[in-house]
Amino acid sequence: MLAVLAVLLLFAPQPACSVFQRLYCTISDSCECDFKPNIRDLEWDLYRNLFGQHLAQDIVSEEVAKFLQNKSPERPLVLSFHGSSGTGKTLVSSMLGNHLYGSAMSSPYVHQFIPTLHFPLANEVQAYREGLRRWVQGNLTECARSVFIFDEMEKMPPGLIDILEPFLGPSHVVFRTNYRKAIYIFISTTGEDAINQLALQHRQAGRDREEIRLEDLEEAVAHSVYSSNTSGFFNSSIIQQKLITRFVPFLPLTRLHVERCIRSQLCQRDSCGRLDVVEAVGGDMIYSPVKGHYFSTTGCKTVPAKINLFL
Repeated sequence: MLAVLAVLLLFAPQPACSVFQRLYCTISDSCECDFKPNIRDLEWDLYRNLFGQHLAQDIVSEEVAKFLQNKSPERPLVLSFHGSSGTGKTLVSSMLGNHLYGSAMSSPYVHQFIPTLHFPLANEVQAYREGLRRWVQGNLTECARSVFIFDEMEKMPPGLIDILEPFLGPSHVVFRTNYRKAIYIFISTTGEDAINQLALQHRQAGRDREEIRLEDLEEAVAHSVYSSNTSGFFNSSIIQQKLITRFVPFLPLTRLHVERCIRSQLCQRDSCGRLDVVEAVGGDMIYSPVKGHYFSTTGCKTVPAKINLFL
């Protein structure tokens, strides 16, 4: 039945094609049926639930919208998220999955990799490289709109990720696979020192953090990613060939931002009015530097656990 409908979709005129498409998708969980991008909802989610990250909000919404509007992109979208723990990097990657696929992050076309889980042994890098190449190639063959998320890149064995270079470049077809509609997200704390230092300078100078521009950080982050021996991109050909579409800095969070996280979490627990908990949790966080206490050392990461202590 699915095969018959697939053939009809190929040869039917446009109005009939739409009917067959809807019918086909009622009985199929194929990539084409599950891929339901909603850019407006993504933008709303970013601006409503991501706190203190004007750069990430703007860059992600703009780049994703521009990429999806292009029916024949020249290369995949490759975003590299950088910043301290708890600043929203993993949250944004989840938002992308949630608003690109109907089955959200549980979609079989959204793939997540964690080095300590998937690539734990340093002496198995060559085997991991070949396995990753086959996995990416196979999934792109099944779904050109696949999303690949690589978390904790600072723990990625050096040299492993370079196996992806052919998939990220400007060639049209690699390994007989059209790969140009895929999205790759890399998540890392590498570069956090440069990001945090600039945010601190702005704060000490009395300047608004919204004045920080991508141009102020992009080169410094790229240099840190390439030159740090604790980075999965250490001396990487991916960086050398400039295959990252955008480096996305995530700024350190102030107490004001942390308290917005707390209120959001409380509302999810039907306790929006507990201002005493907001004050208690906000005051229990650790802030740096010692002189000034401007930024939460763990961002919003420990907020749920601390709420449990005070609620």
